Amino acid sequence: MKKEHIGSSFDNFLNEEGILAETERSATKRVIAFQVQQLMLKNNISKSRMARDMKTSRSSIDRLLDPDIDSMTLHTLESAASILGKRLHIELI
Repeated sequence: MKKEHIGSSFDNFLNEEGILAETERSATKRVIAFQVQQLMLKNNISKSRMARDMKTSRSSIDRLLDPDIDSMTLHTLESAASILGKRLHIELI
């Protein structure tokens, strides 16, 4: 017996509730924070060293790694990526 999907998608539900963009933004920040944290661990880079290399404050690194703070500048993201030996790729879809 073949099961068919019934109803709308979860994205449609979030859109109807008016929280799709907020939810996607939050999810994106959580992924970025996780990736940066994992790369810091892999490369044995402390928050203090990351802040020094990025020429910023330790509290700025704390904000970058906090999954609940979803505001980051492009400069911060590019700088973090560079320190971690990565490139930042942003795409409009």
